[in-house]
Amino acid sequence: MAYNRRFFLKAAGFSAAAALTGGYLSSCSTGGKETTDAEDVSGEGITIPDFGLQLYSARDVIGADPKGVLKQLADMGYKKIESYQGEQGIFWGMSPKEFKAYMDELGMTIVSSHADTTKDLQQLAGQAAEAGLTYLLQPYIGAQPTLDDWKIRADEFNQRGEICKKEGIKFGYHNHDYSFKELDGIIPQELLLEQTDPGLVVYELDLCWIYVAGIDPAEHLVKYSGRYELCHIKDVVKMPEVKQRDLGTGEIDFKRILKVAMENGMTEFIVEQEQYPESVMSSLANDADYMKQLIL
Repeated sequence: MAYNRRFFLKAAGFSAAAALTGGYLSSCSTGGKETTDAEDVSGEGITIPDFGLQLYSARDVIGADPKGVLKQLADMGYKKIESYQGEQGIFWGMSPKEFKAYMDELGMTIVSSHADTTKDLQQLAGQAAEAGLTYLLQPYIGAQPTLDDWKIRADEFNQRGEICKKEGIKFGYHNHDYSFKELDGIIPQELLLEQTDPGLVVYELDLCWIYVAGIDPAEHLVKYSGRYELCHIKDVVKMPEVKQRDLGTGEIDFKRILKVAMENGMTEFIVEQEQYPESVMSSLANDADYMKQLIL
């Protein structure tokens, strides 16, 4: 089974997430927000000039012409790329050095990639380092049945972090909504954060999925300040069903959340979109325009 189906299409589908809407409407609404310490951050007029894109957003078109699509994305204003492990690999049929050279030609940087880190990790990490990546990220592990299972995953993350560190890159984990669903009174994502070594494991916060799970992203970022170095910026509406939208046309208060993220250690801001009102490339162009105009 292809990696992108196993780790992305399987991952907490929107139809299943829609069932959560009743329980989190009041806690996550951006209208009439309660004031929190997370909102009281300093700094005005901040922009994010070097935002990136998770290439899974372009999964329907990139396979046929990787270089051509990457050129279009660069022209839209994306400065950074986060890849994923599709059928052509994280370098889209190119060697690590060839991919880096093409990124240089476009004026872009590949900072990270999602990948199956459960196998051949040392080899993959070495290739990632050769291409100039900073991060290699596990995008999906699925809901674990018990807290003990989550603790085992935390131990595994520490071990993978050691392997990646030896190759000169960082290992990290990207959440979906399942890791924010309480289990025996504990939020598994918090267990992972608390039982992994900050020197070995970093985290990428998907702002859509934490929002869907009913957790305030800003409050979470303050609570775990310094643990999240990357984020996925993608918008969503909850009614009549959970559905992704172009940035700025959904419900997530990015101005508030991203300001808090910057104040608490976030360094990589990566757009991702998996559903499109019209077409893939028109949505990604709209997303880039939104990011260019966003002032925190």
